[in-house]
Amino acid sequence: MTKQNQHVTPHPDGGYQVKAAGASKATKRFSTQKEAIAAGREIAKKQQVELIIHNKEGQIRERDSYGNDPFPPRG
Repeated sequence: MTKQNQHVTPHPDGGYQVKAAGASKATKRFSTQKEAIAAGREIAKKQQVELIIHNKEGQIRERDSYGNDPFPPRG
């Protein structure tokens, strides 16, 4: 099974969902975005992938990387 980035997006029937990139169905659905982000973060950490959080309009508002970051911070 290939690891896929996880997306937190609005669900068409209300609430929010955690969905793997390219998946046709949600992994899980939640009533609040906060709950969906917490669950998505756990999945992304376990799979070492990126969590992409979308706003109500579906635009990306935040990204968190838990795997091999192609652009690590410099310092």
